[in-house]
Amino acid sequence: MTSIDRYMARLIAVPLIANLVIASMLLALDRMRILFDFVATEGGPVSVVWQLLANLLPEYLGLGIPIGLLLGVLLAFRRLATSSELDVLRAVGIGYNRLLRVPYMFALGLALINLAIVGYVQPWARYGYEQLQFELRTGALGASIKVGEFTNFPNGATVRIEESQDSGRNLKGIFVHKSTPNGGWIAVTAAAGRFLATDNPDEIIFRLSNGTLVNADPSFKAPRVLTFTSHDLPIPLPKVENFRGRGGRNLELTLPELVRIGGDRAAPDELRDTSRAALHFRLVEVATIFLLPMLAIALGVPPKRSSSALGVFLSIVIIVTYHKINEYAQSLGSLGLIDPFIALWVPFALFAGLVGWMYYTVAYIPGGQPIAFLERSASKLAKLISARMPGRRRPSAA
Repeated sequence: MTSIDRYMARLIAVPLIANLVIASMLLALDRMRILFDFVATEGGPVSVVWQLLANLLPEYLGLGIPIGLLLGVLLAFRRLATSSELDVLRAVGIGYNRLLRVPYMFALGLALINLAIVGYVQPWARYGYEQLQFELRTGALGASIKVGEFTNFPNGATVRIEESQDSGRNLKGIFVHKSTPNGGWIAVTAAAGRFLATDNPDEIIFRLSNGTLVNADPSFKAPRVLTFTSHDLPIPLPKVENFRGRGGRNLELTLPELVRIGGDRAAPDELRDTSRAALHFRLVEVATIFLLPMLAIALGVPPKRSSSALGVFLSIVIIVTYHKINEYAQSLGSLGLIDPFIALWVPFALFAGLVGWMYYTVAYIPGGQPIAFLERSASKLAKLISARMPGRRRPSAA
């Protein structure tokens, strides 16, 4: 690797890593609020939020890698252009094709990483995310009893807890009502208590302290009242259903599994269409990475005597719009309205043609700028807004 390549690598690496981290953090922060609300509603421990976010991280990286690569290369070439270093490099015979060597090294490495993420890591992580949500809803994570609410258990047991301390190990203000097999009932109030595990997986012991027990039975003439300092009350647990097997959704299937299902003639048409659409969507997203270095150069090199950052804004708009088009094409392919191969790869071919034309304009046409019209329009609009701002006066003639 020559000194030029090492210099280009440093210019690209810093904004690439920064944008990748920022994009992933923004996506995580946006989902974090929703996850906190969900876990709080289900009464689960806060640590589950971090487990859920960890399972979503591969999906966020799959979205953040293309954005990070695009902005990393774009900002590197923009810096070269605005500092006139690009003109010097081209003057000594180093053209755009030669300068693309390092960006395509990054593109190849990130494409392989993205292929591993969307093809293998993300499906397993998505399944883990769905399993954690299922366990929260069913109470398998110890989230069955919510503070301040009545919780019903099998065999007529109802529990209400006023206060929970020390991550649920110390409970205060307890009320328990339990039906007996012969038609009676037991009501207990206690100042404190805690749950203890037993050898029976379908039952736990609720050890209560400083309370009163009322036992009503058809054979009693009057309910019996007992005051205690410590009392063990068995509580039957609800039977937790086993979580479904992996593969209930296409997001949970790896690339080889999608290929196998999509080529299975005995599979239902709907299953084959959805599997093929998911397969081509992931492959198109990976293939798009190889177009981003050329797009970054086309948008990152501003016109002469211009420092406009319009290309940075357009790059985000273009990559997000194209991603949404791919999602829409995947939906059409999943419904069987269009063959998934055509629905996904035709937009990719059109996008590749657009990127190729933009790069050719910058690299081979003297003074060429694919977004020159937008640059001029934005410059005129900025001058117009600046002239009409309050407090600004036009210079008067002497």
